[in-house]
Amino acid sequence: MTDGLFELIVGAIWFILPAYVANAAPVILGGGTPLDWGRKFTDRRRIFGPGKTIRGFAAGLIAGTILGVLQGTATGQFSTYFIHGFLLALGALTGDLLGSFVKRRLNIARGDTAPVLDQLGFVVFALLLTSPLVAPGWDVILAILIITLPIHLATNFVGYRLGLKSRPY
Repeated sequence: MTDGLFELIVGAIWFILPAYVANAAPVILGGGTPLDWGRKFTDRRRIFGPGKTIRGFAAGLIAGTILGVLQGTATGQFSTYFIHGFLLALGALTGDLLGSFVKRRLNIARGDTAPVLDQLGFVVFALLLTSPLVAPGWDVILAILIITLPIHLATNFVGYRLGLKSRPY
């Protein structure tokens, strides 16, 4: 791997890491009261489903923001990374909620996969929400989209092996 490609991948991971952490945190720290409070949409299906909880959303938002604070502390750009971490976390969680909403409308059961939507929806929303503050170059965005697929699959498999997820994908 050339030095330039390696730097691009490391830079892409560094940029999107708060979104990754926010997306993973609810698996470990979630549970409790569902965000939709058990309510159904006009199609008589749950709005998000029982897996999207208030505690999980809060945990993801806090975890992603804390990672942004740590990045800011490490780089000496505390306020920029604090906001960056918060927006990436909020975007990732919102994208994941939208994905669940769409899956419920398509009658896809909780835990069943919706290719691309499951793997990239959270990243796309994270990038959109943070773009007014920090818009990475197209090379970084493309790298994020490409590396997220295998990273998402690998972390889901690890979560499955650790008993945190019911399915390995």
